[in-house]
Amino acid sequence: MSRARDLADLGGSADAGGLTGRNLIINGAMQVAQRGTVTSVTAAYGGPDRFKLIRAGASAFTLSKDSDAPTGSGFTSSWKIDVTTADASLAGSDSVQILQQIEAQNLQRIKKGTSSAESLTLSFWIKSSVTGTYIVEWYEHDNNRHINKSYTISSANTWEFKTITIPGDTTGVIANDNGAGIQLSWWLMAGTDYNPVSGTLQTSWGAVDNTGRAVGQVNAVNDAANNIYLTGVQLEMGQTATPFEHRSYGEELELCQRYYEQLGPSLNTGGSVCYSYALTSYATSNQWLTIDFATTKRAAPTSLGMLNGYAFSDTPSSFGYGTNGINMFRSGECIILKNTTQTSNTTVEVDCEL
Repeated sequence: MSRARDLADLGGSADAGGLTGRNLIINGAMQVAQRGTVTSVTAAYGGPDRFKLIRAGASAFTLSKDSDAPTGSGFTSSWKIDVTTADASLAGSDSVQILQQIEAQNLQRIKKGTSSAESLTLSFWIKSSVTGTYIVEWYEHDNNRHINKSYTISSANTWEFKTITIPGDTTGVIANDNGAGIQLSWWLMAGTDYNPVSGTLQTSWGAVDNTGRAVGQVNAVNDAANNIYLTGVQLEMGQTATPFEHRSYGEELELCQRYYEQLGPSLNTGGSVCYSYALTSYATSNQWLTIDFATTKRAAPTSLGMLNGYAFSDTPSSFGYGTNGINMFRSGECIILKNTTQTSNTTVEVDCEL
């Protein structure tokens, strides 16, 4: 086969979304939602994994995975941001952003801080109750630098496809570690500290200047009837948006579980339910519990969260936290217990988010 034919085949594969490893975003199709619907959100993850909402001000939200998706796009899910408490009278420091943090060692390919720094292209589908100008921000943690671009939502409550390209940044290398590399944020509202009347949007890479972060941003949370939907998020090298890189649910779940995982189910032990992945006893009332993770975590967790009414029957006297699992010990007959007869609920969660 000729070299020209090889290149043509590769181009055709990319056009069909066939080349893997292009998308720097995890769960961009909003398939995985381990936490489920989360209500009364002021700053939290909720709905699809890896996406977070942060806010300053009076607004509050319900975050969920929704079946609303653009027709014919190949997507079946979206992230729904439901405004439940509006913020129509803004203080200067008020803001709302939805975001994903990208791990630093996954960004080495963009060659930031070198003369060969790569351009990046973001593509996504979005639907909002409010039309007007919106801002996307790339914030790079290690060197406190950012770049911001605007886009327009033209029709209310209508799916629209957006693409935005930014140049490579030749200043400031991203550390090759498991910390936060770039925070990609969609602004939904900004007070005058970030959106001054006479401000200028920071549309080239530079040191963070709050007054240039969200100039022109509309207030998409000014009414409790407002909703915002997001799906099909892809961030890739180059100046052209290629078709979305679809991953299987299993692949996406494993990527998400590097940062957050719910574990279970539990085993019914009579009138109570005891967590029993690996429970051993070397004496009548001394228990060791080992919880193995489905995938290696970004970093060792520092705590174990309880779900669905489970709790420590008594606080273990020792813990061993690692990136592959947790060991714990207590003197007693059970470590984690729920005093109801139930066999299917997930029991614990580990959070290693950036």
